[in-house]
Amino acid sequence: MRIALIGFGNVGKAFLKLLKEKQGNIENNGISLEIISILNSKGGIYNNQGISVEAFAKDLNMNKELNDYISFSPDINIDYVIENGNIDAAVLLTPTNKDTGEPGITYIKKLLTKGINVITGDKGPILLEYKHLKTLAQENNCTLAFGCTTGGALPSINAALFDLAGSDILEVRGILNGTSNYIINEMEDNNFTFKDALKKAQDLGIAETNPTLDIEGYDTATKLIIICNAIFNKSLSLKDVNLSGISNLTIEEIQRGKTLGYKYKLIGTAKFLDNSLTLSVGLDKVYNNDPLFNVDGKNKAVKFVSDTLGDVTVIGGASGTTPAAAAILRDIINIEKGINFTKF
Repeated sequence: MRIALIGFGNVGKAFLKLLKEKQGNIENNGISLEIISILNSKGGIYNNQGISVEAFAKDLNMNKELNDYISFSPDINIDYVIENGNIDAAVLLTPTNKDTGEPGITYIKKLLTKGINVITGDKGPILLEYKHLKTLAQENNCTLAFGCTTGGALPSINAALFDLAGSDILEVRGILNGTSNYIINEMEDNNFTFKDALKKAQDLGIAETNPTLDIEGYDTATKLIIICNAIFNKSLSLKDVNLSGISNLTIEEIQRGKTLGYKYKLIGTAKFLDNSLTLSVGLDKVYNNDPLFNVDGKNKAVKFVSDTLGDVTVIGGASGTTPAAAAILRDIINIEKGINFTKF
């Protein structure tokens, strides 16, 4: 499989390092992956015979940036690679813009229109235009894979599309944001105030300097929408979610929960009521008979309630750049094995 990597941030770099590390394992499975081009917003590098991942990974350890390569050119862009690269797939790791989806939406449309498979970690395009992008993939006999967008390494999309195939999913319920879960856990275990727990998460690099998307529930809502649009073939958006976050949670509420045998979790829920799908994100009281009760720290989980296969809960999935890169690699390997994510 000839691949173009579009986006050279932390996950893109982790992806190249992972390819080097897993090269033997990939080849032992009879799969050949070749990087033809690497692009960022200013240009890129291109080699029709393939770019040495081993050499690139070594350079990355010395903090070398894409623009530092002698072969870097501002004339190498996505259009050039599509027309000249004879690529089978593109790994799209552009920054997420949940308002416009750009530049990812434009890139994905160009690629799918040319029959090129796309594997992406950019939530914006999948949030805003999944149904249209899915149709484009179907019309051009290629696939769009986006497992990385709904919890990094957590195989939520795969579980819903493949392991629950043939059943009706009646409810989706999950802890989909590791940052909020970590903050709540610190409040429970160490008696931290919300403010102190947030600061610790920021000091450790778990929470962003501006943590609004995590703590106010937007990240959870985005992932919930992507999951639901994929499995229910809908065009839901953030306006369809009844949304609240965790910033008003107090030590007193945490302690009361401990006394009464429950924990607080930021839960995203999608449930059919009177044949209508309702979505909500907010703090929920979770008791010890619930599989989500012991999902602590940065861990995530999603529970599917189905009519014929019962309840299926997927828990875990590491957080961070390497696990996100591993989720991208997982989708690539599944495509190479013949799985078409947009047939469903």
